[in-house]
Amino acid sequence: MSTPAFPGGTSVTRLSVYDGACRDGLEGGTPHVHTASTEAYVVVGGEGALHTLDASGFRETPLRAGSTVWFTPGTIHRAVNRGGLEVVVVMQNSGLPEAGDAVMTFPPEVVGDAESYRAAATLPSGVDDGAMREAAERRRDLAVEGFLKLVASVQSGDPEPLERFYDHAAALVRPKVAGWRETWERTVAAEVRHTGEILEALGGGDGRHLRESTLLESPPSAEPGWGMCGRLRQHDVAHPIVHTGG
Repeated sequence: MSTPAFPGGTSVTRLSVYDGACRDGLEGGTPHVHTASTEAYVVVGGEGALHTLDASGFRETPLRAGSTVWFTPGTIHRAVNRGGLEVVVVMQNSGLPEAGDAVMTFPPEVVGDAESYRAAATLPSGVDDGAMREAAERRRDLAVEGFLKLVASVQSGDPEPLERFYDHAAALVRPKVAGWRETWERTVAAEVRHTGEILEALGGGDGRHLRESTLLESPPSAEPGWGMCGRLRQHDVAHPIVHTGG
């Protein structure tokens, strides 16, 4: 029997939102957009706000312990930290976000060129935490620069820069789509088909699958990584611990 997927074929990560000041004086993460996946924030500590931009305009949504928000592909979002903001992130389409389903809001001359974008988006390897934080903050500030320009354009009644950003984002991820489809078929689509099989069996009075029940566990990563929005402790739900026996 294959390893059961995390519920809904999602992924889960614990996020401590960055607390360093951005170029506009706010503390928080890197503005970006997902092109194929809906993302959810379940706030477990601290307070802050979610800044979003889409075709309907700019919005600020307060975040505090107990808040649960989610946003669809195309919603540019920025986590703002106003004191110890801690979030459990639940992502649709397990595996796709880690495979590049995110485009940061760099200025158009960067996001419009694949090589320039890759150079700006890639963090260095083999450096200490201080150098890594500086690199993450440089990347974040460049995305904030582009984000603020997009917000200003939309608020002035000019949607063209946002439309152009969406076009650039789609062009950047296009080479990855074939690999994403393979991941999606192996995880989310397979989970949907499996549920269909269970419903068909139950409808016929067959409960044999209940005898194949399993407990799985995915501890958080031992060391936090450097994400777009903050320090991440990922749960590897694709390779969980499978508990069997007593």
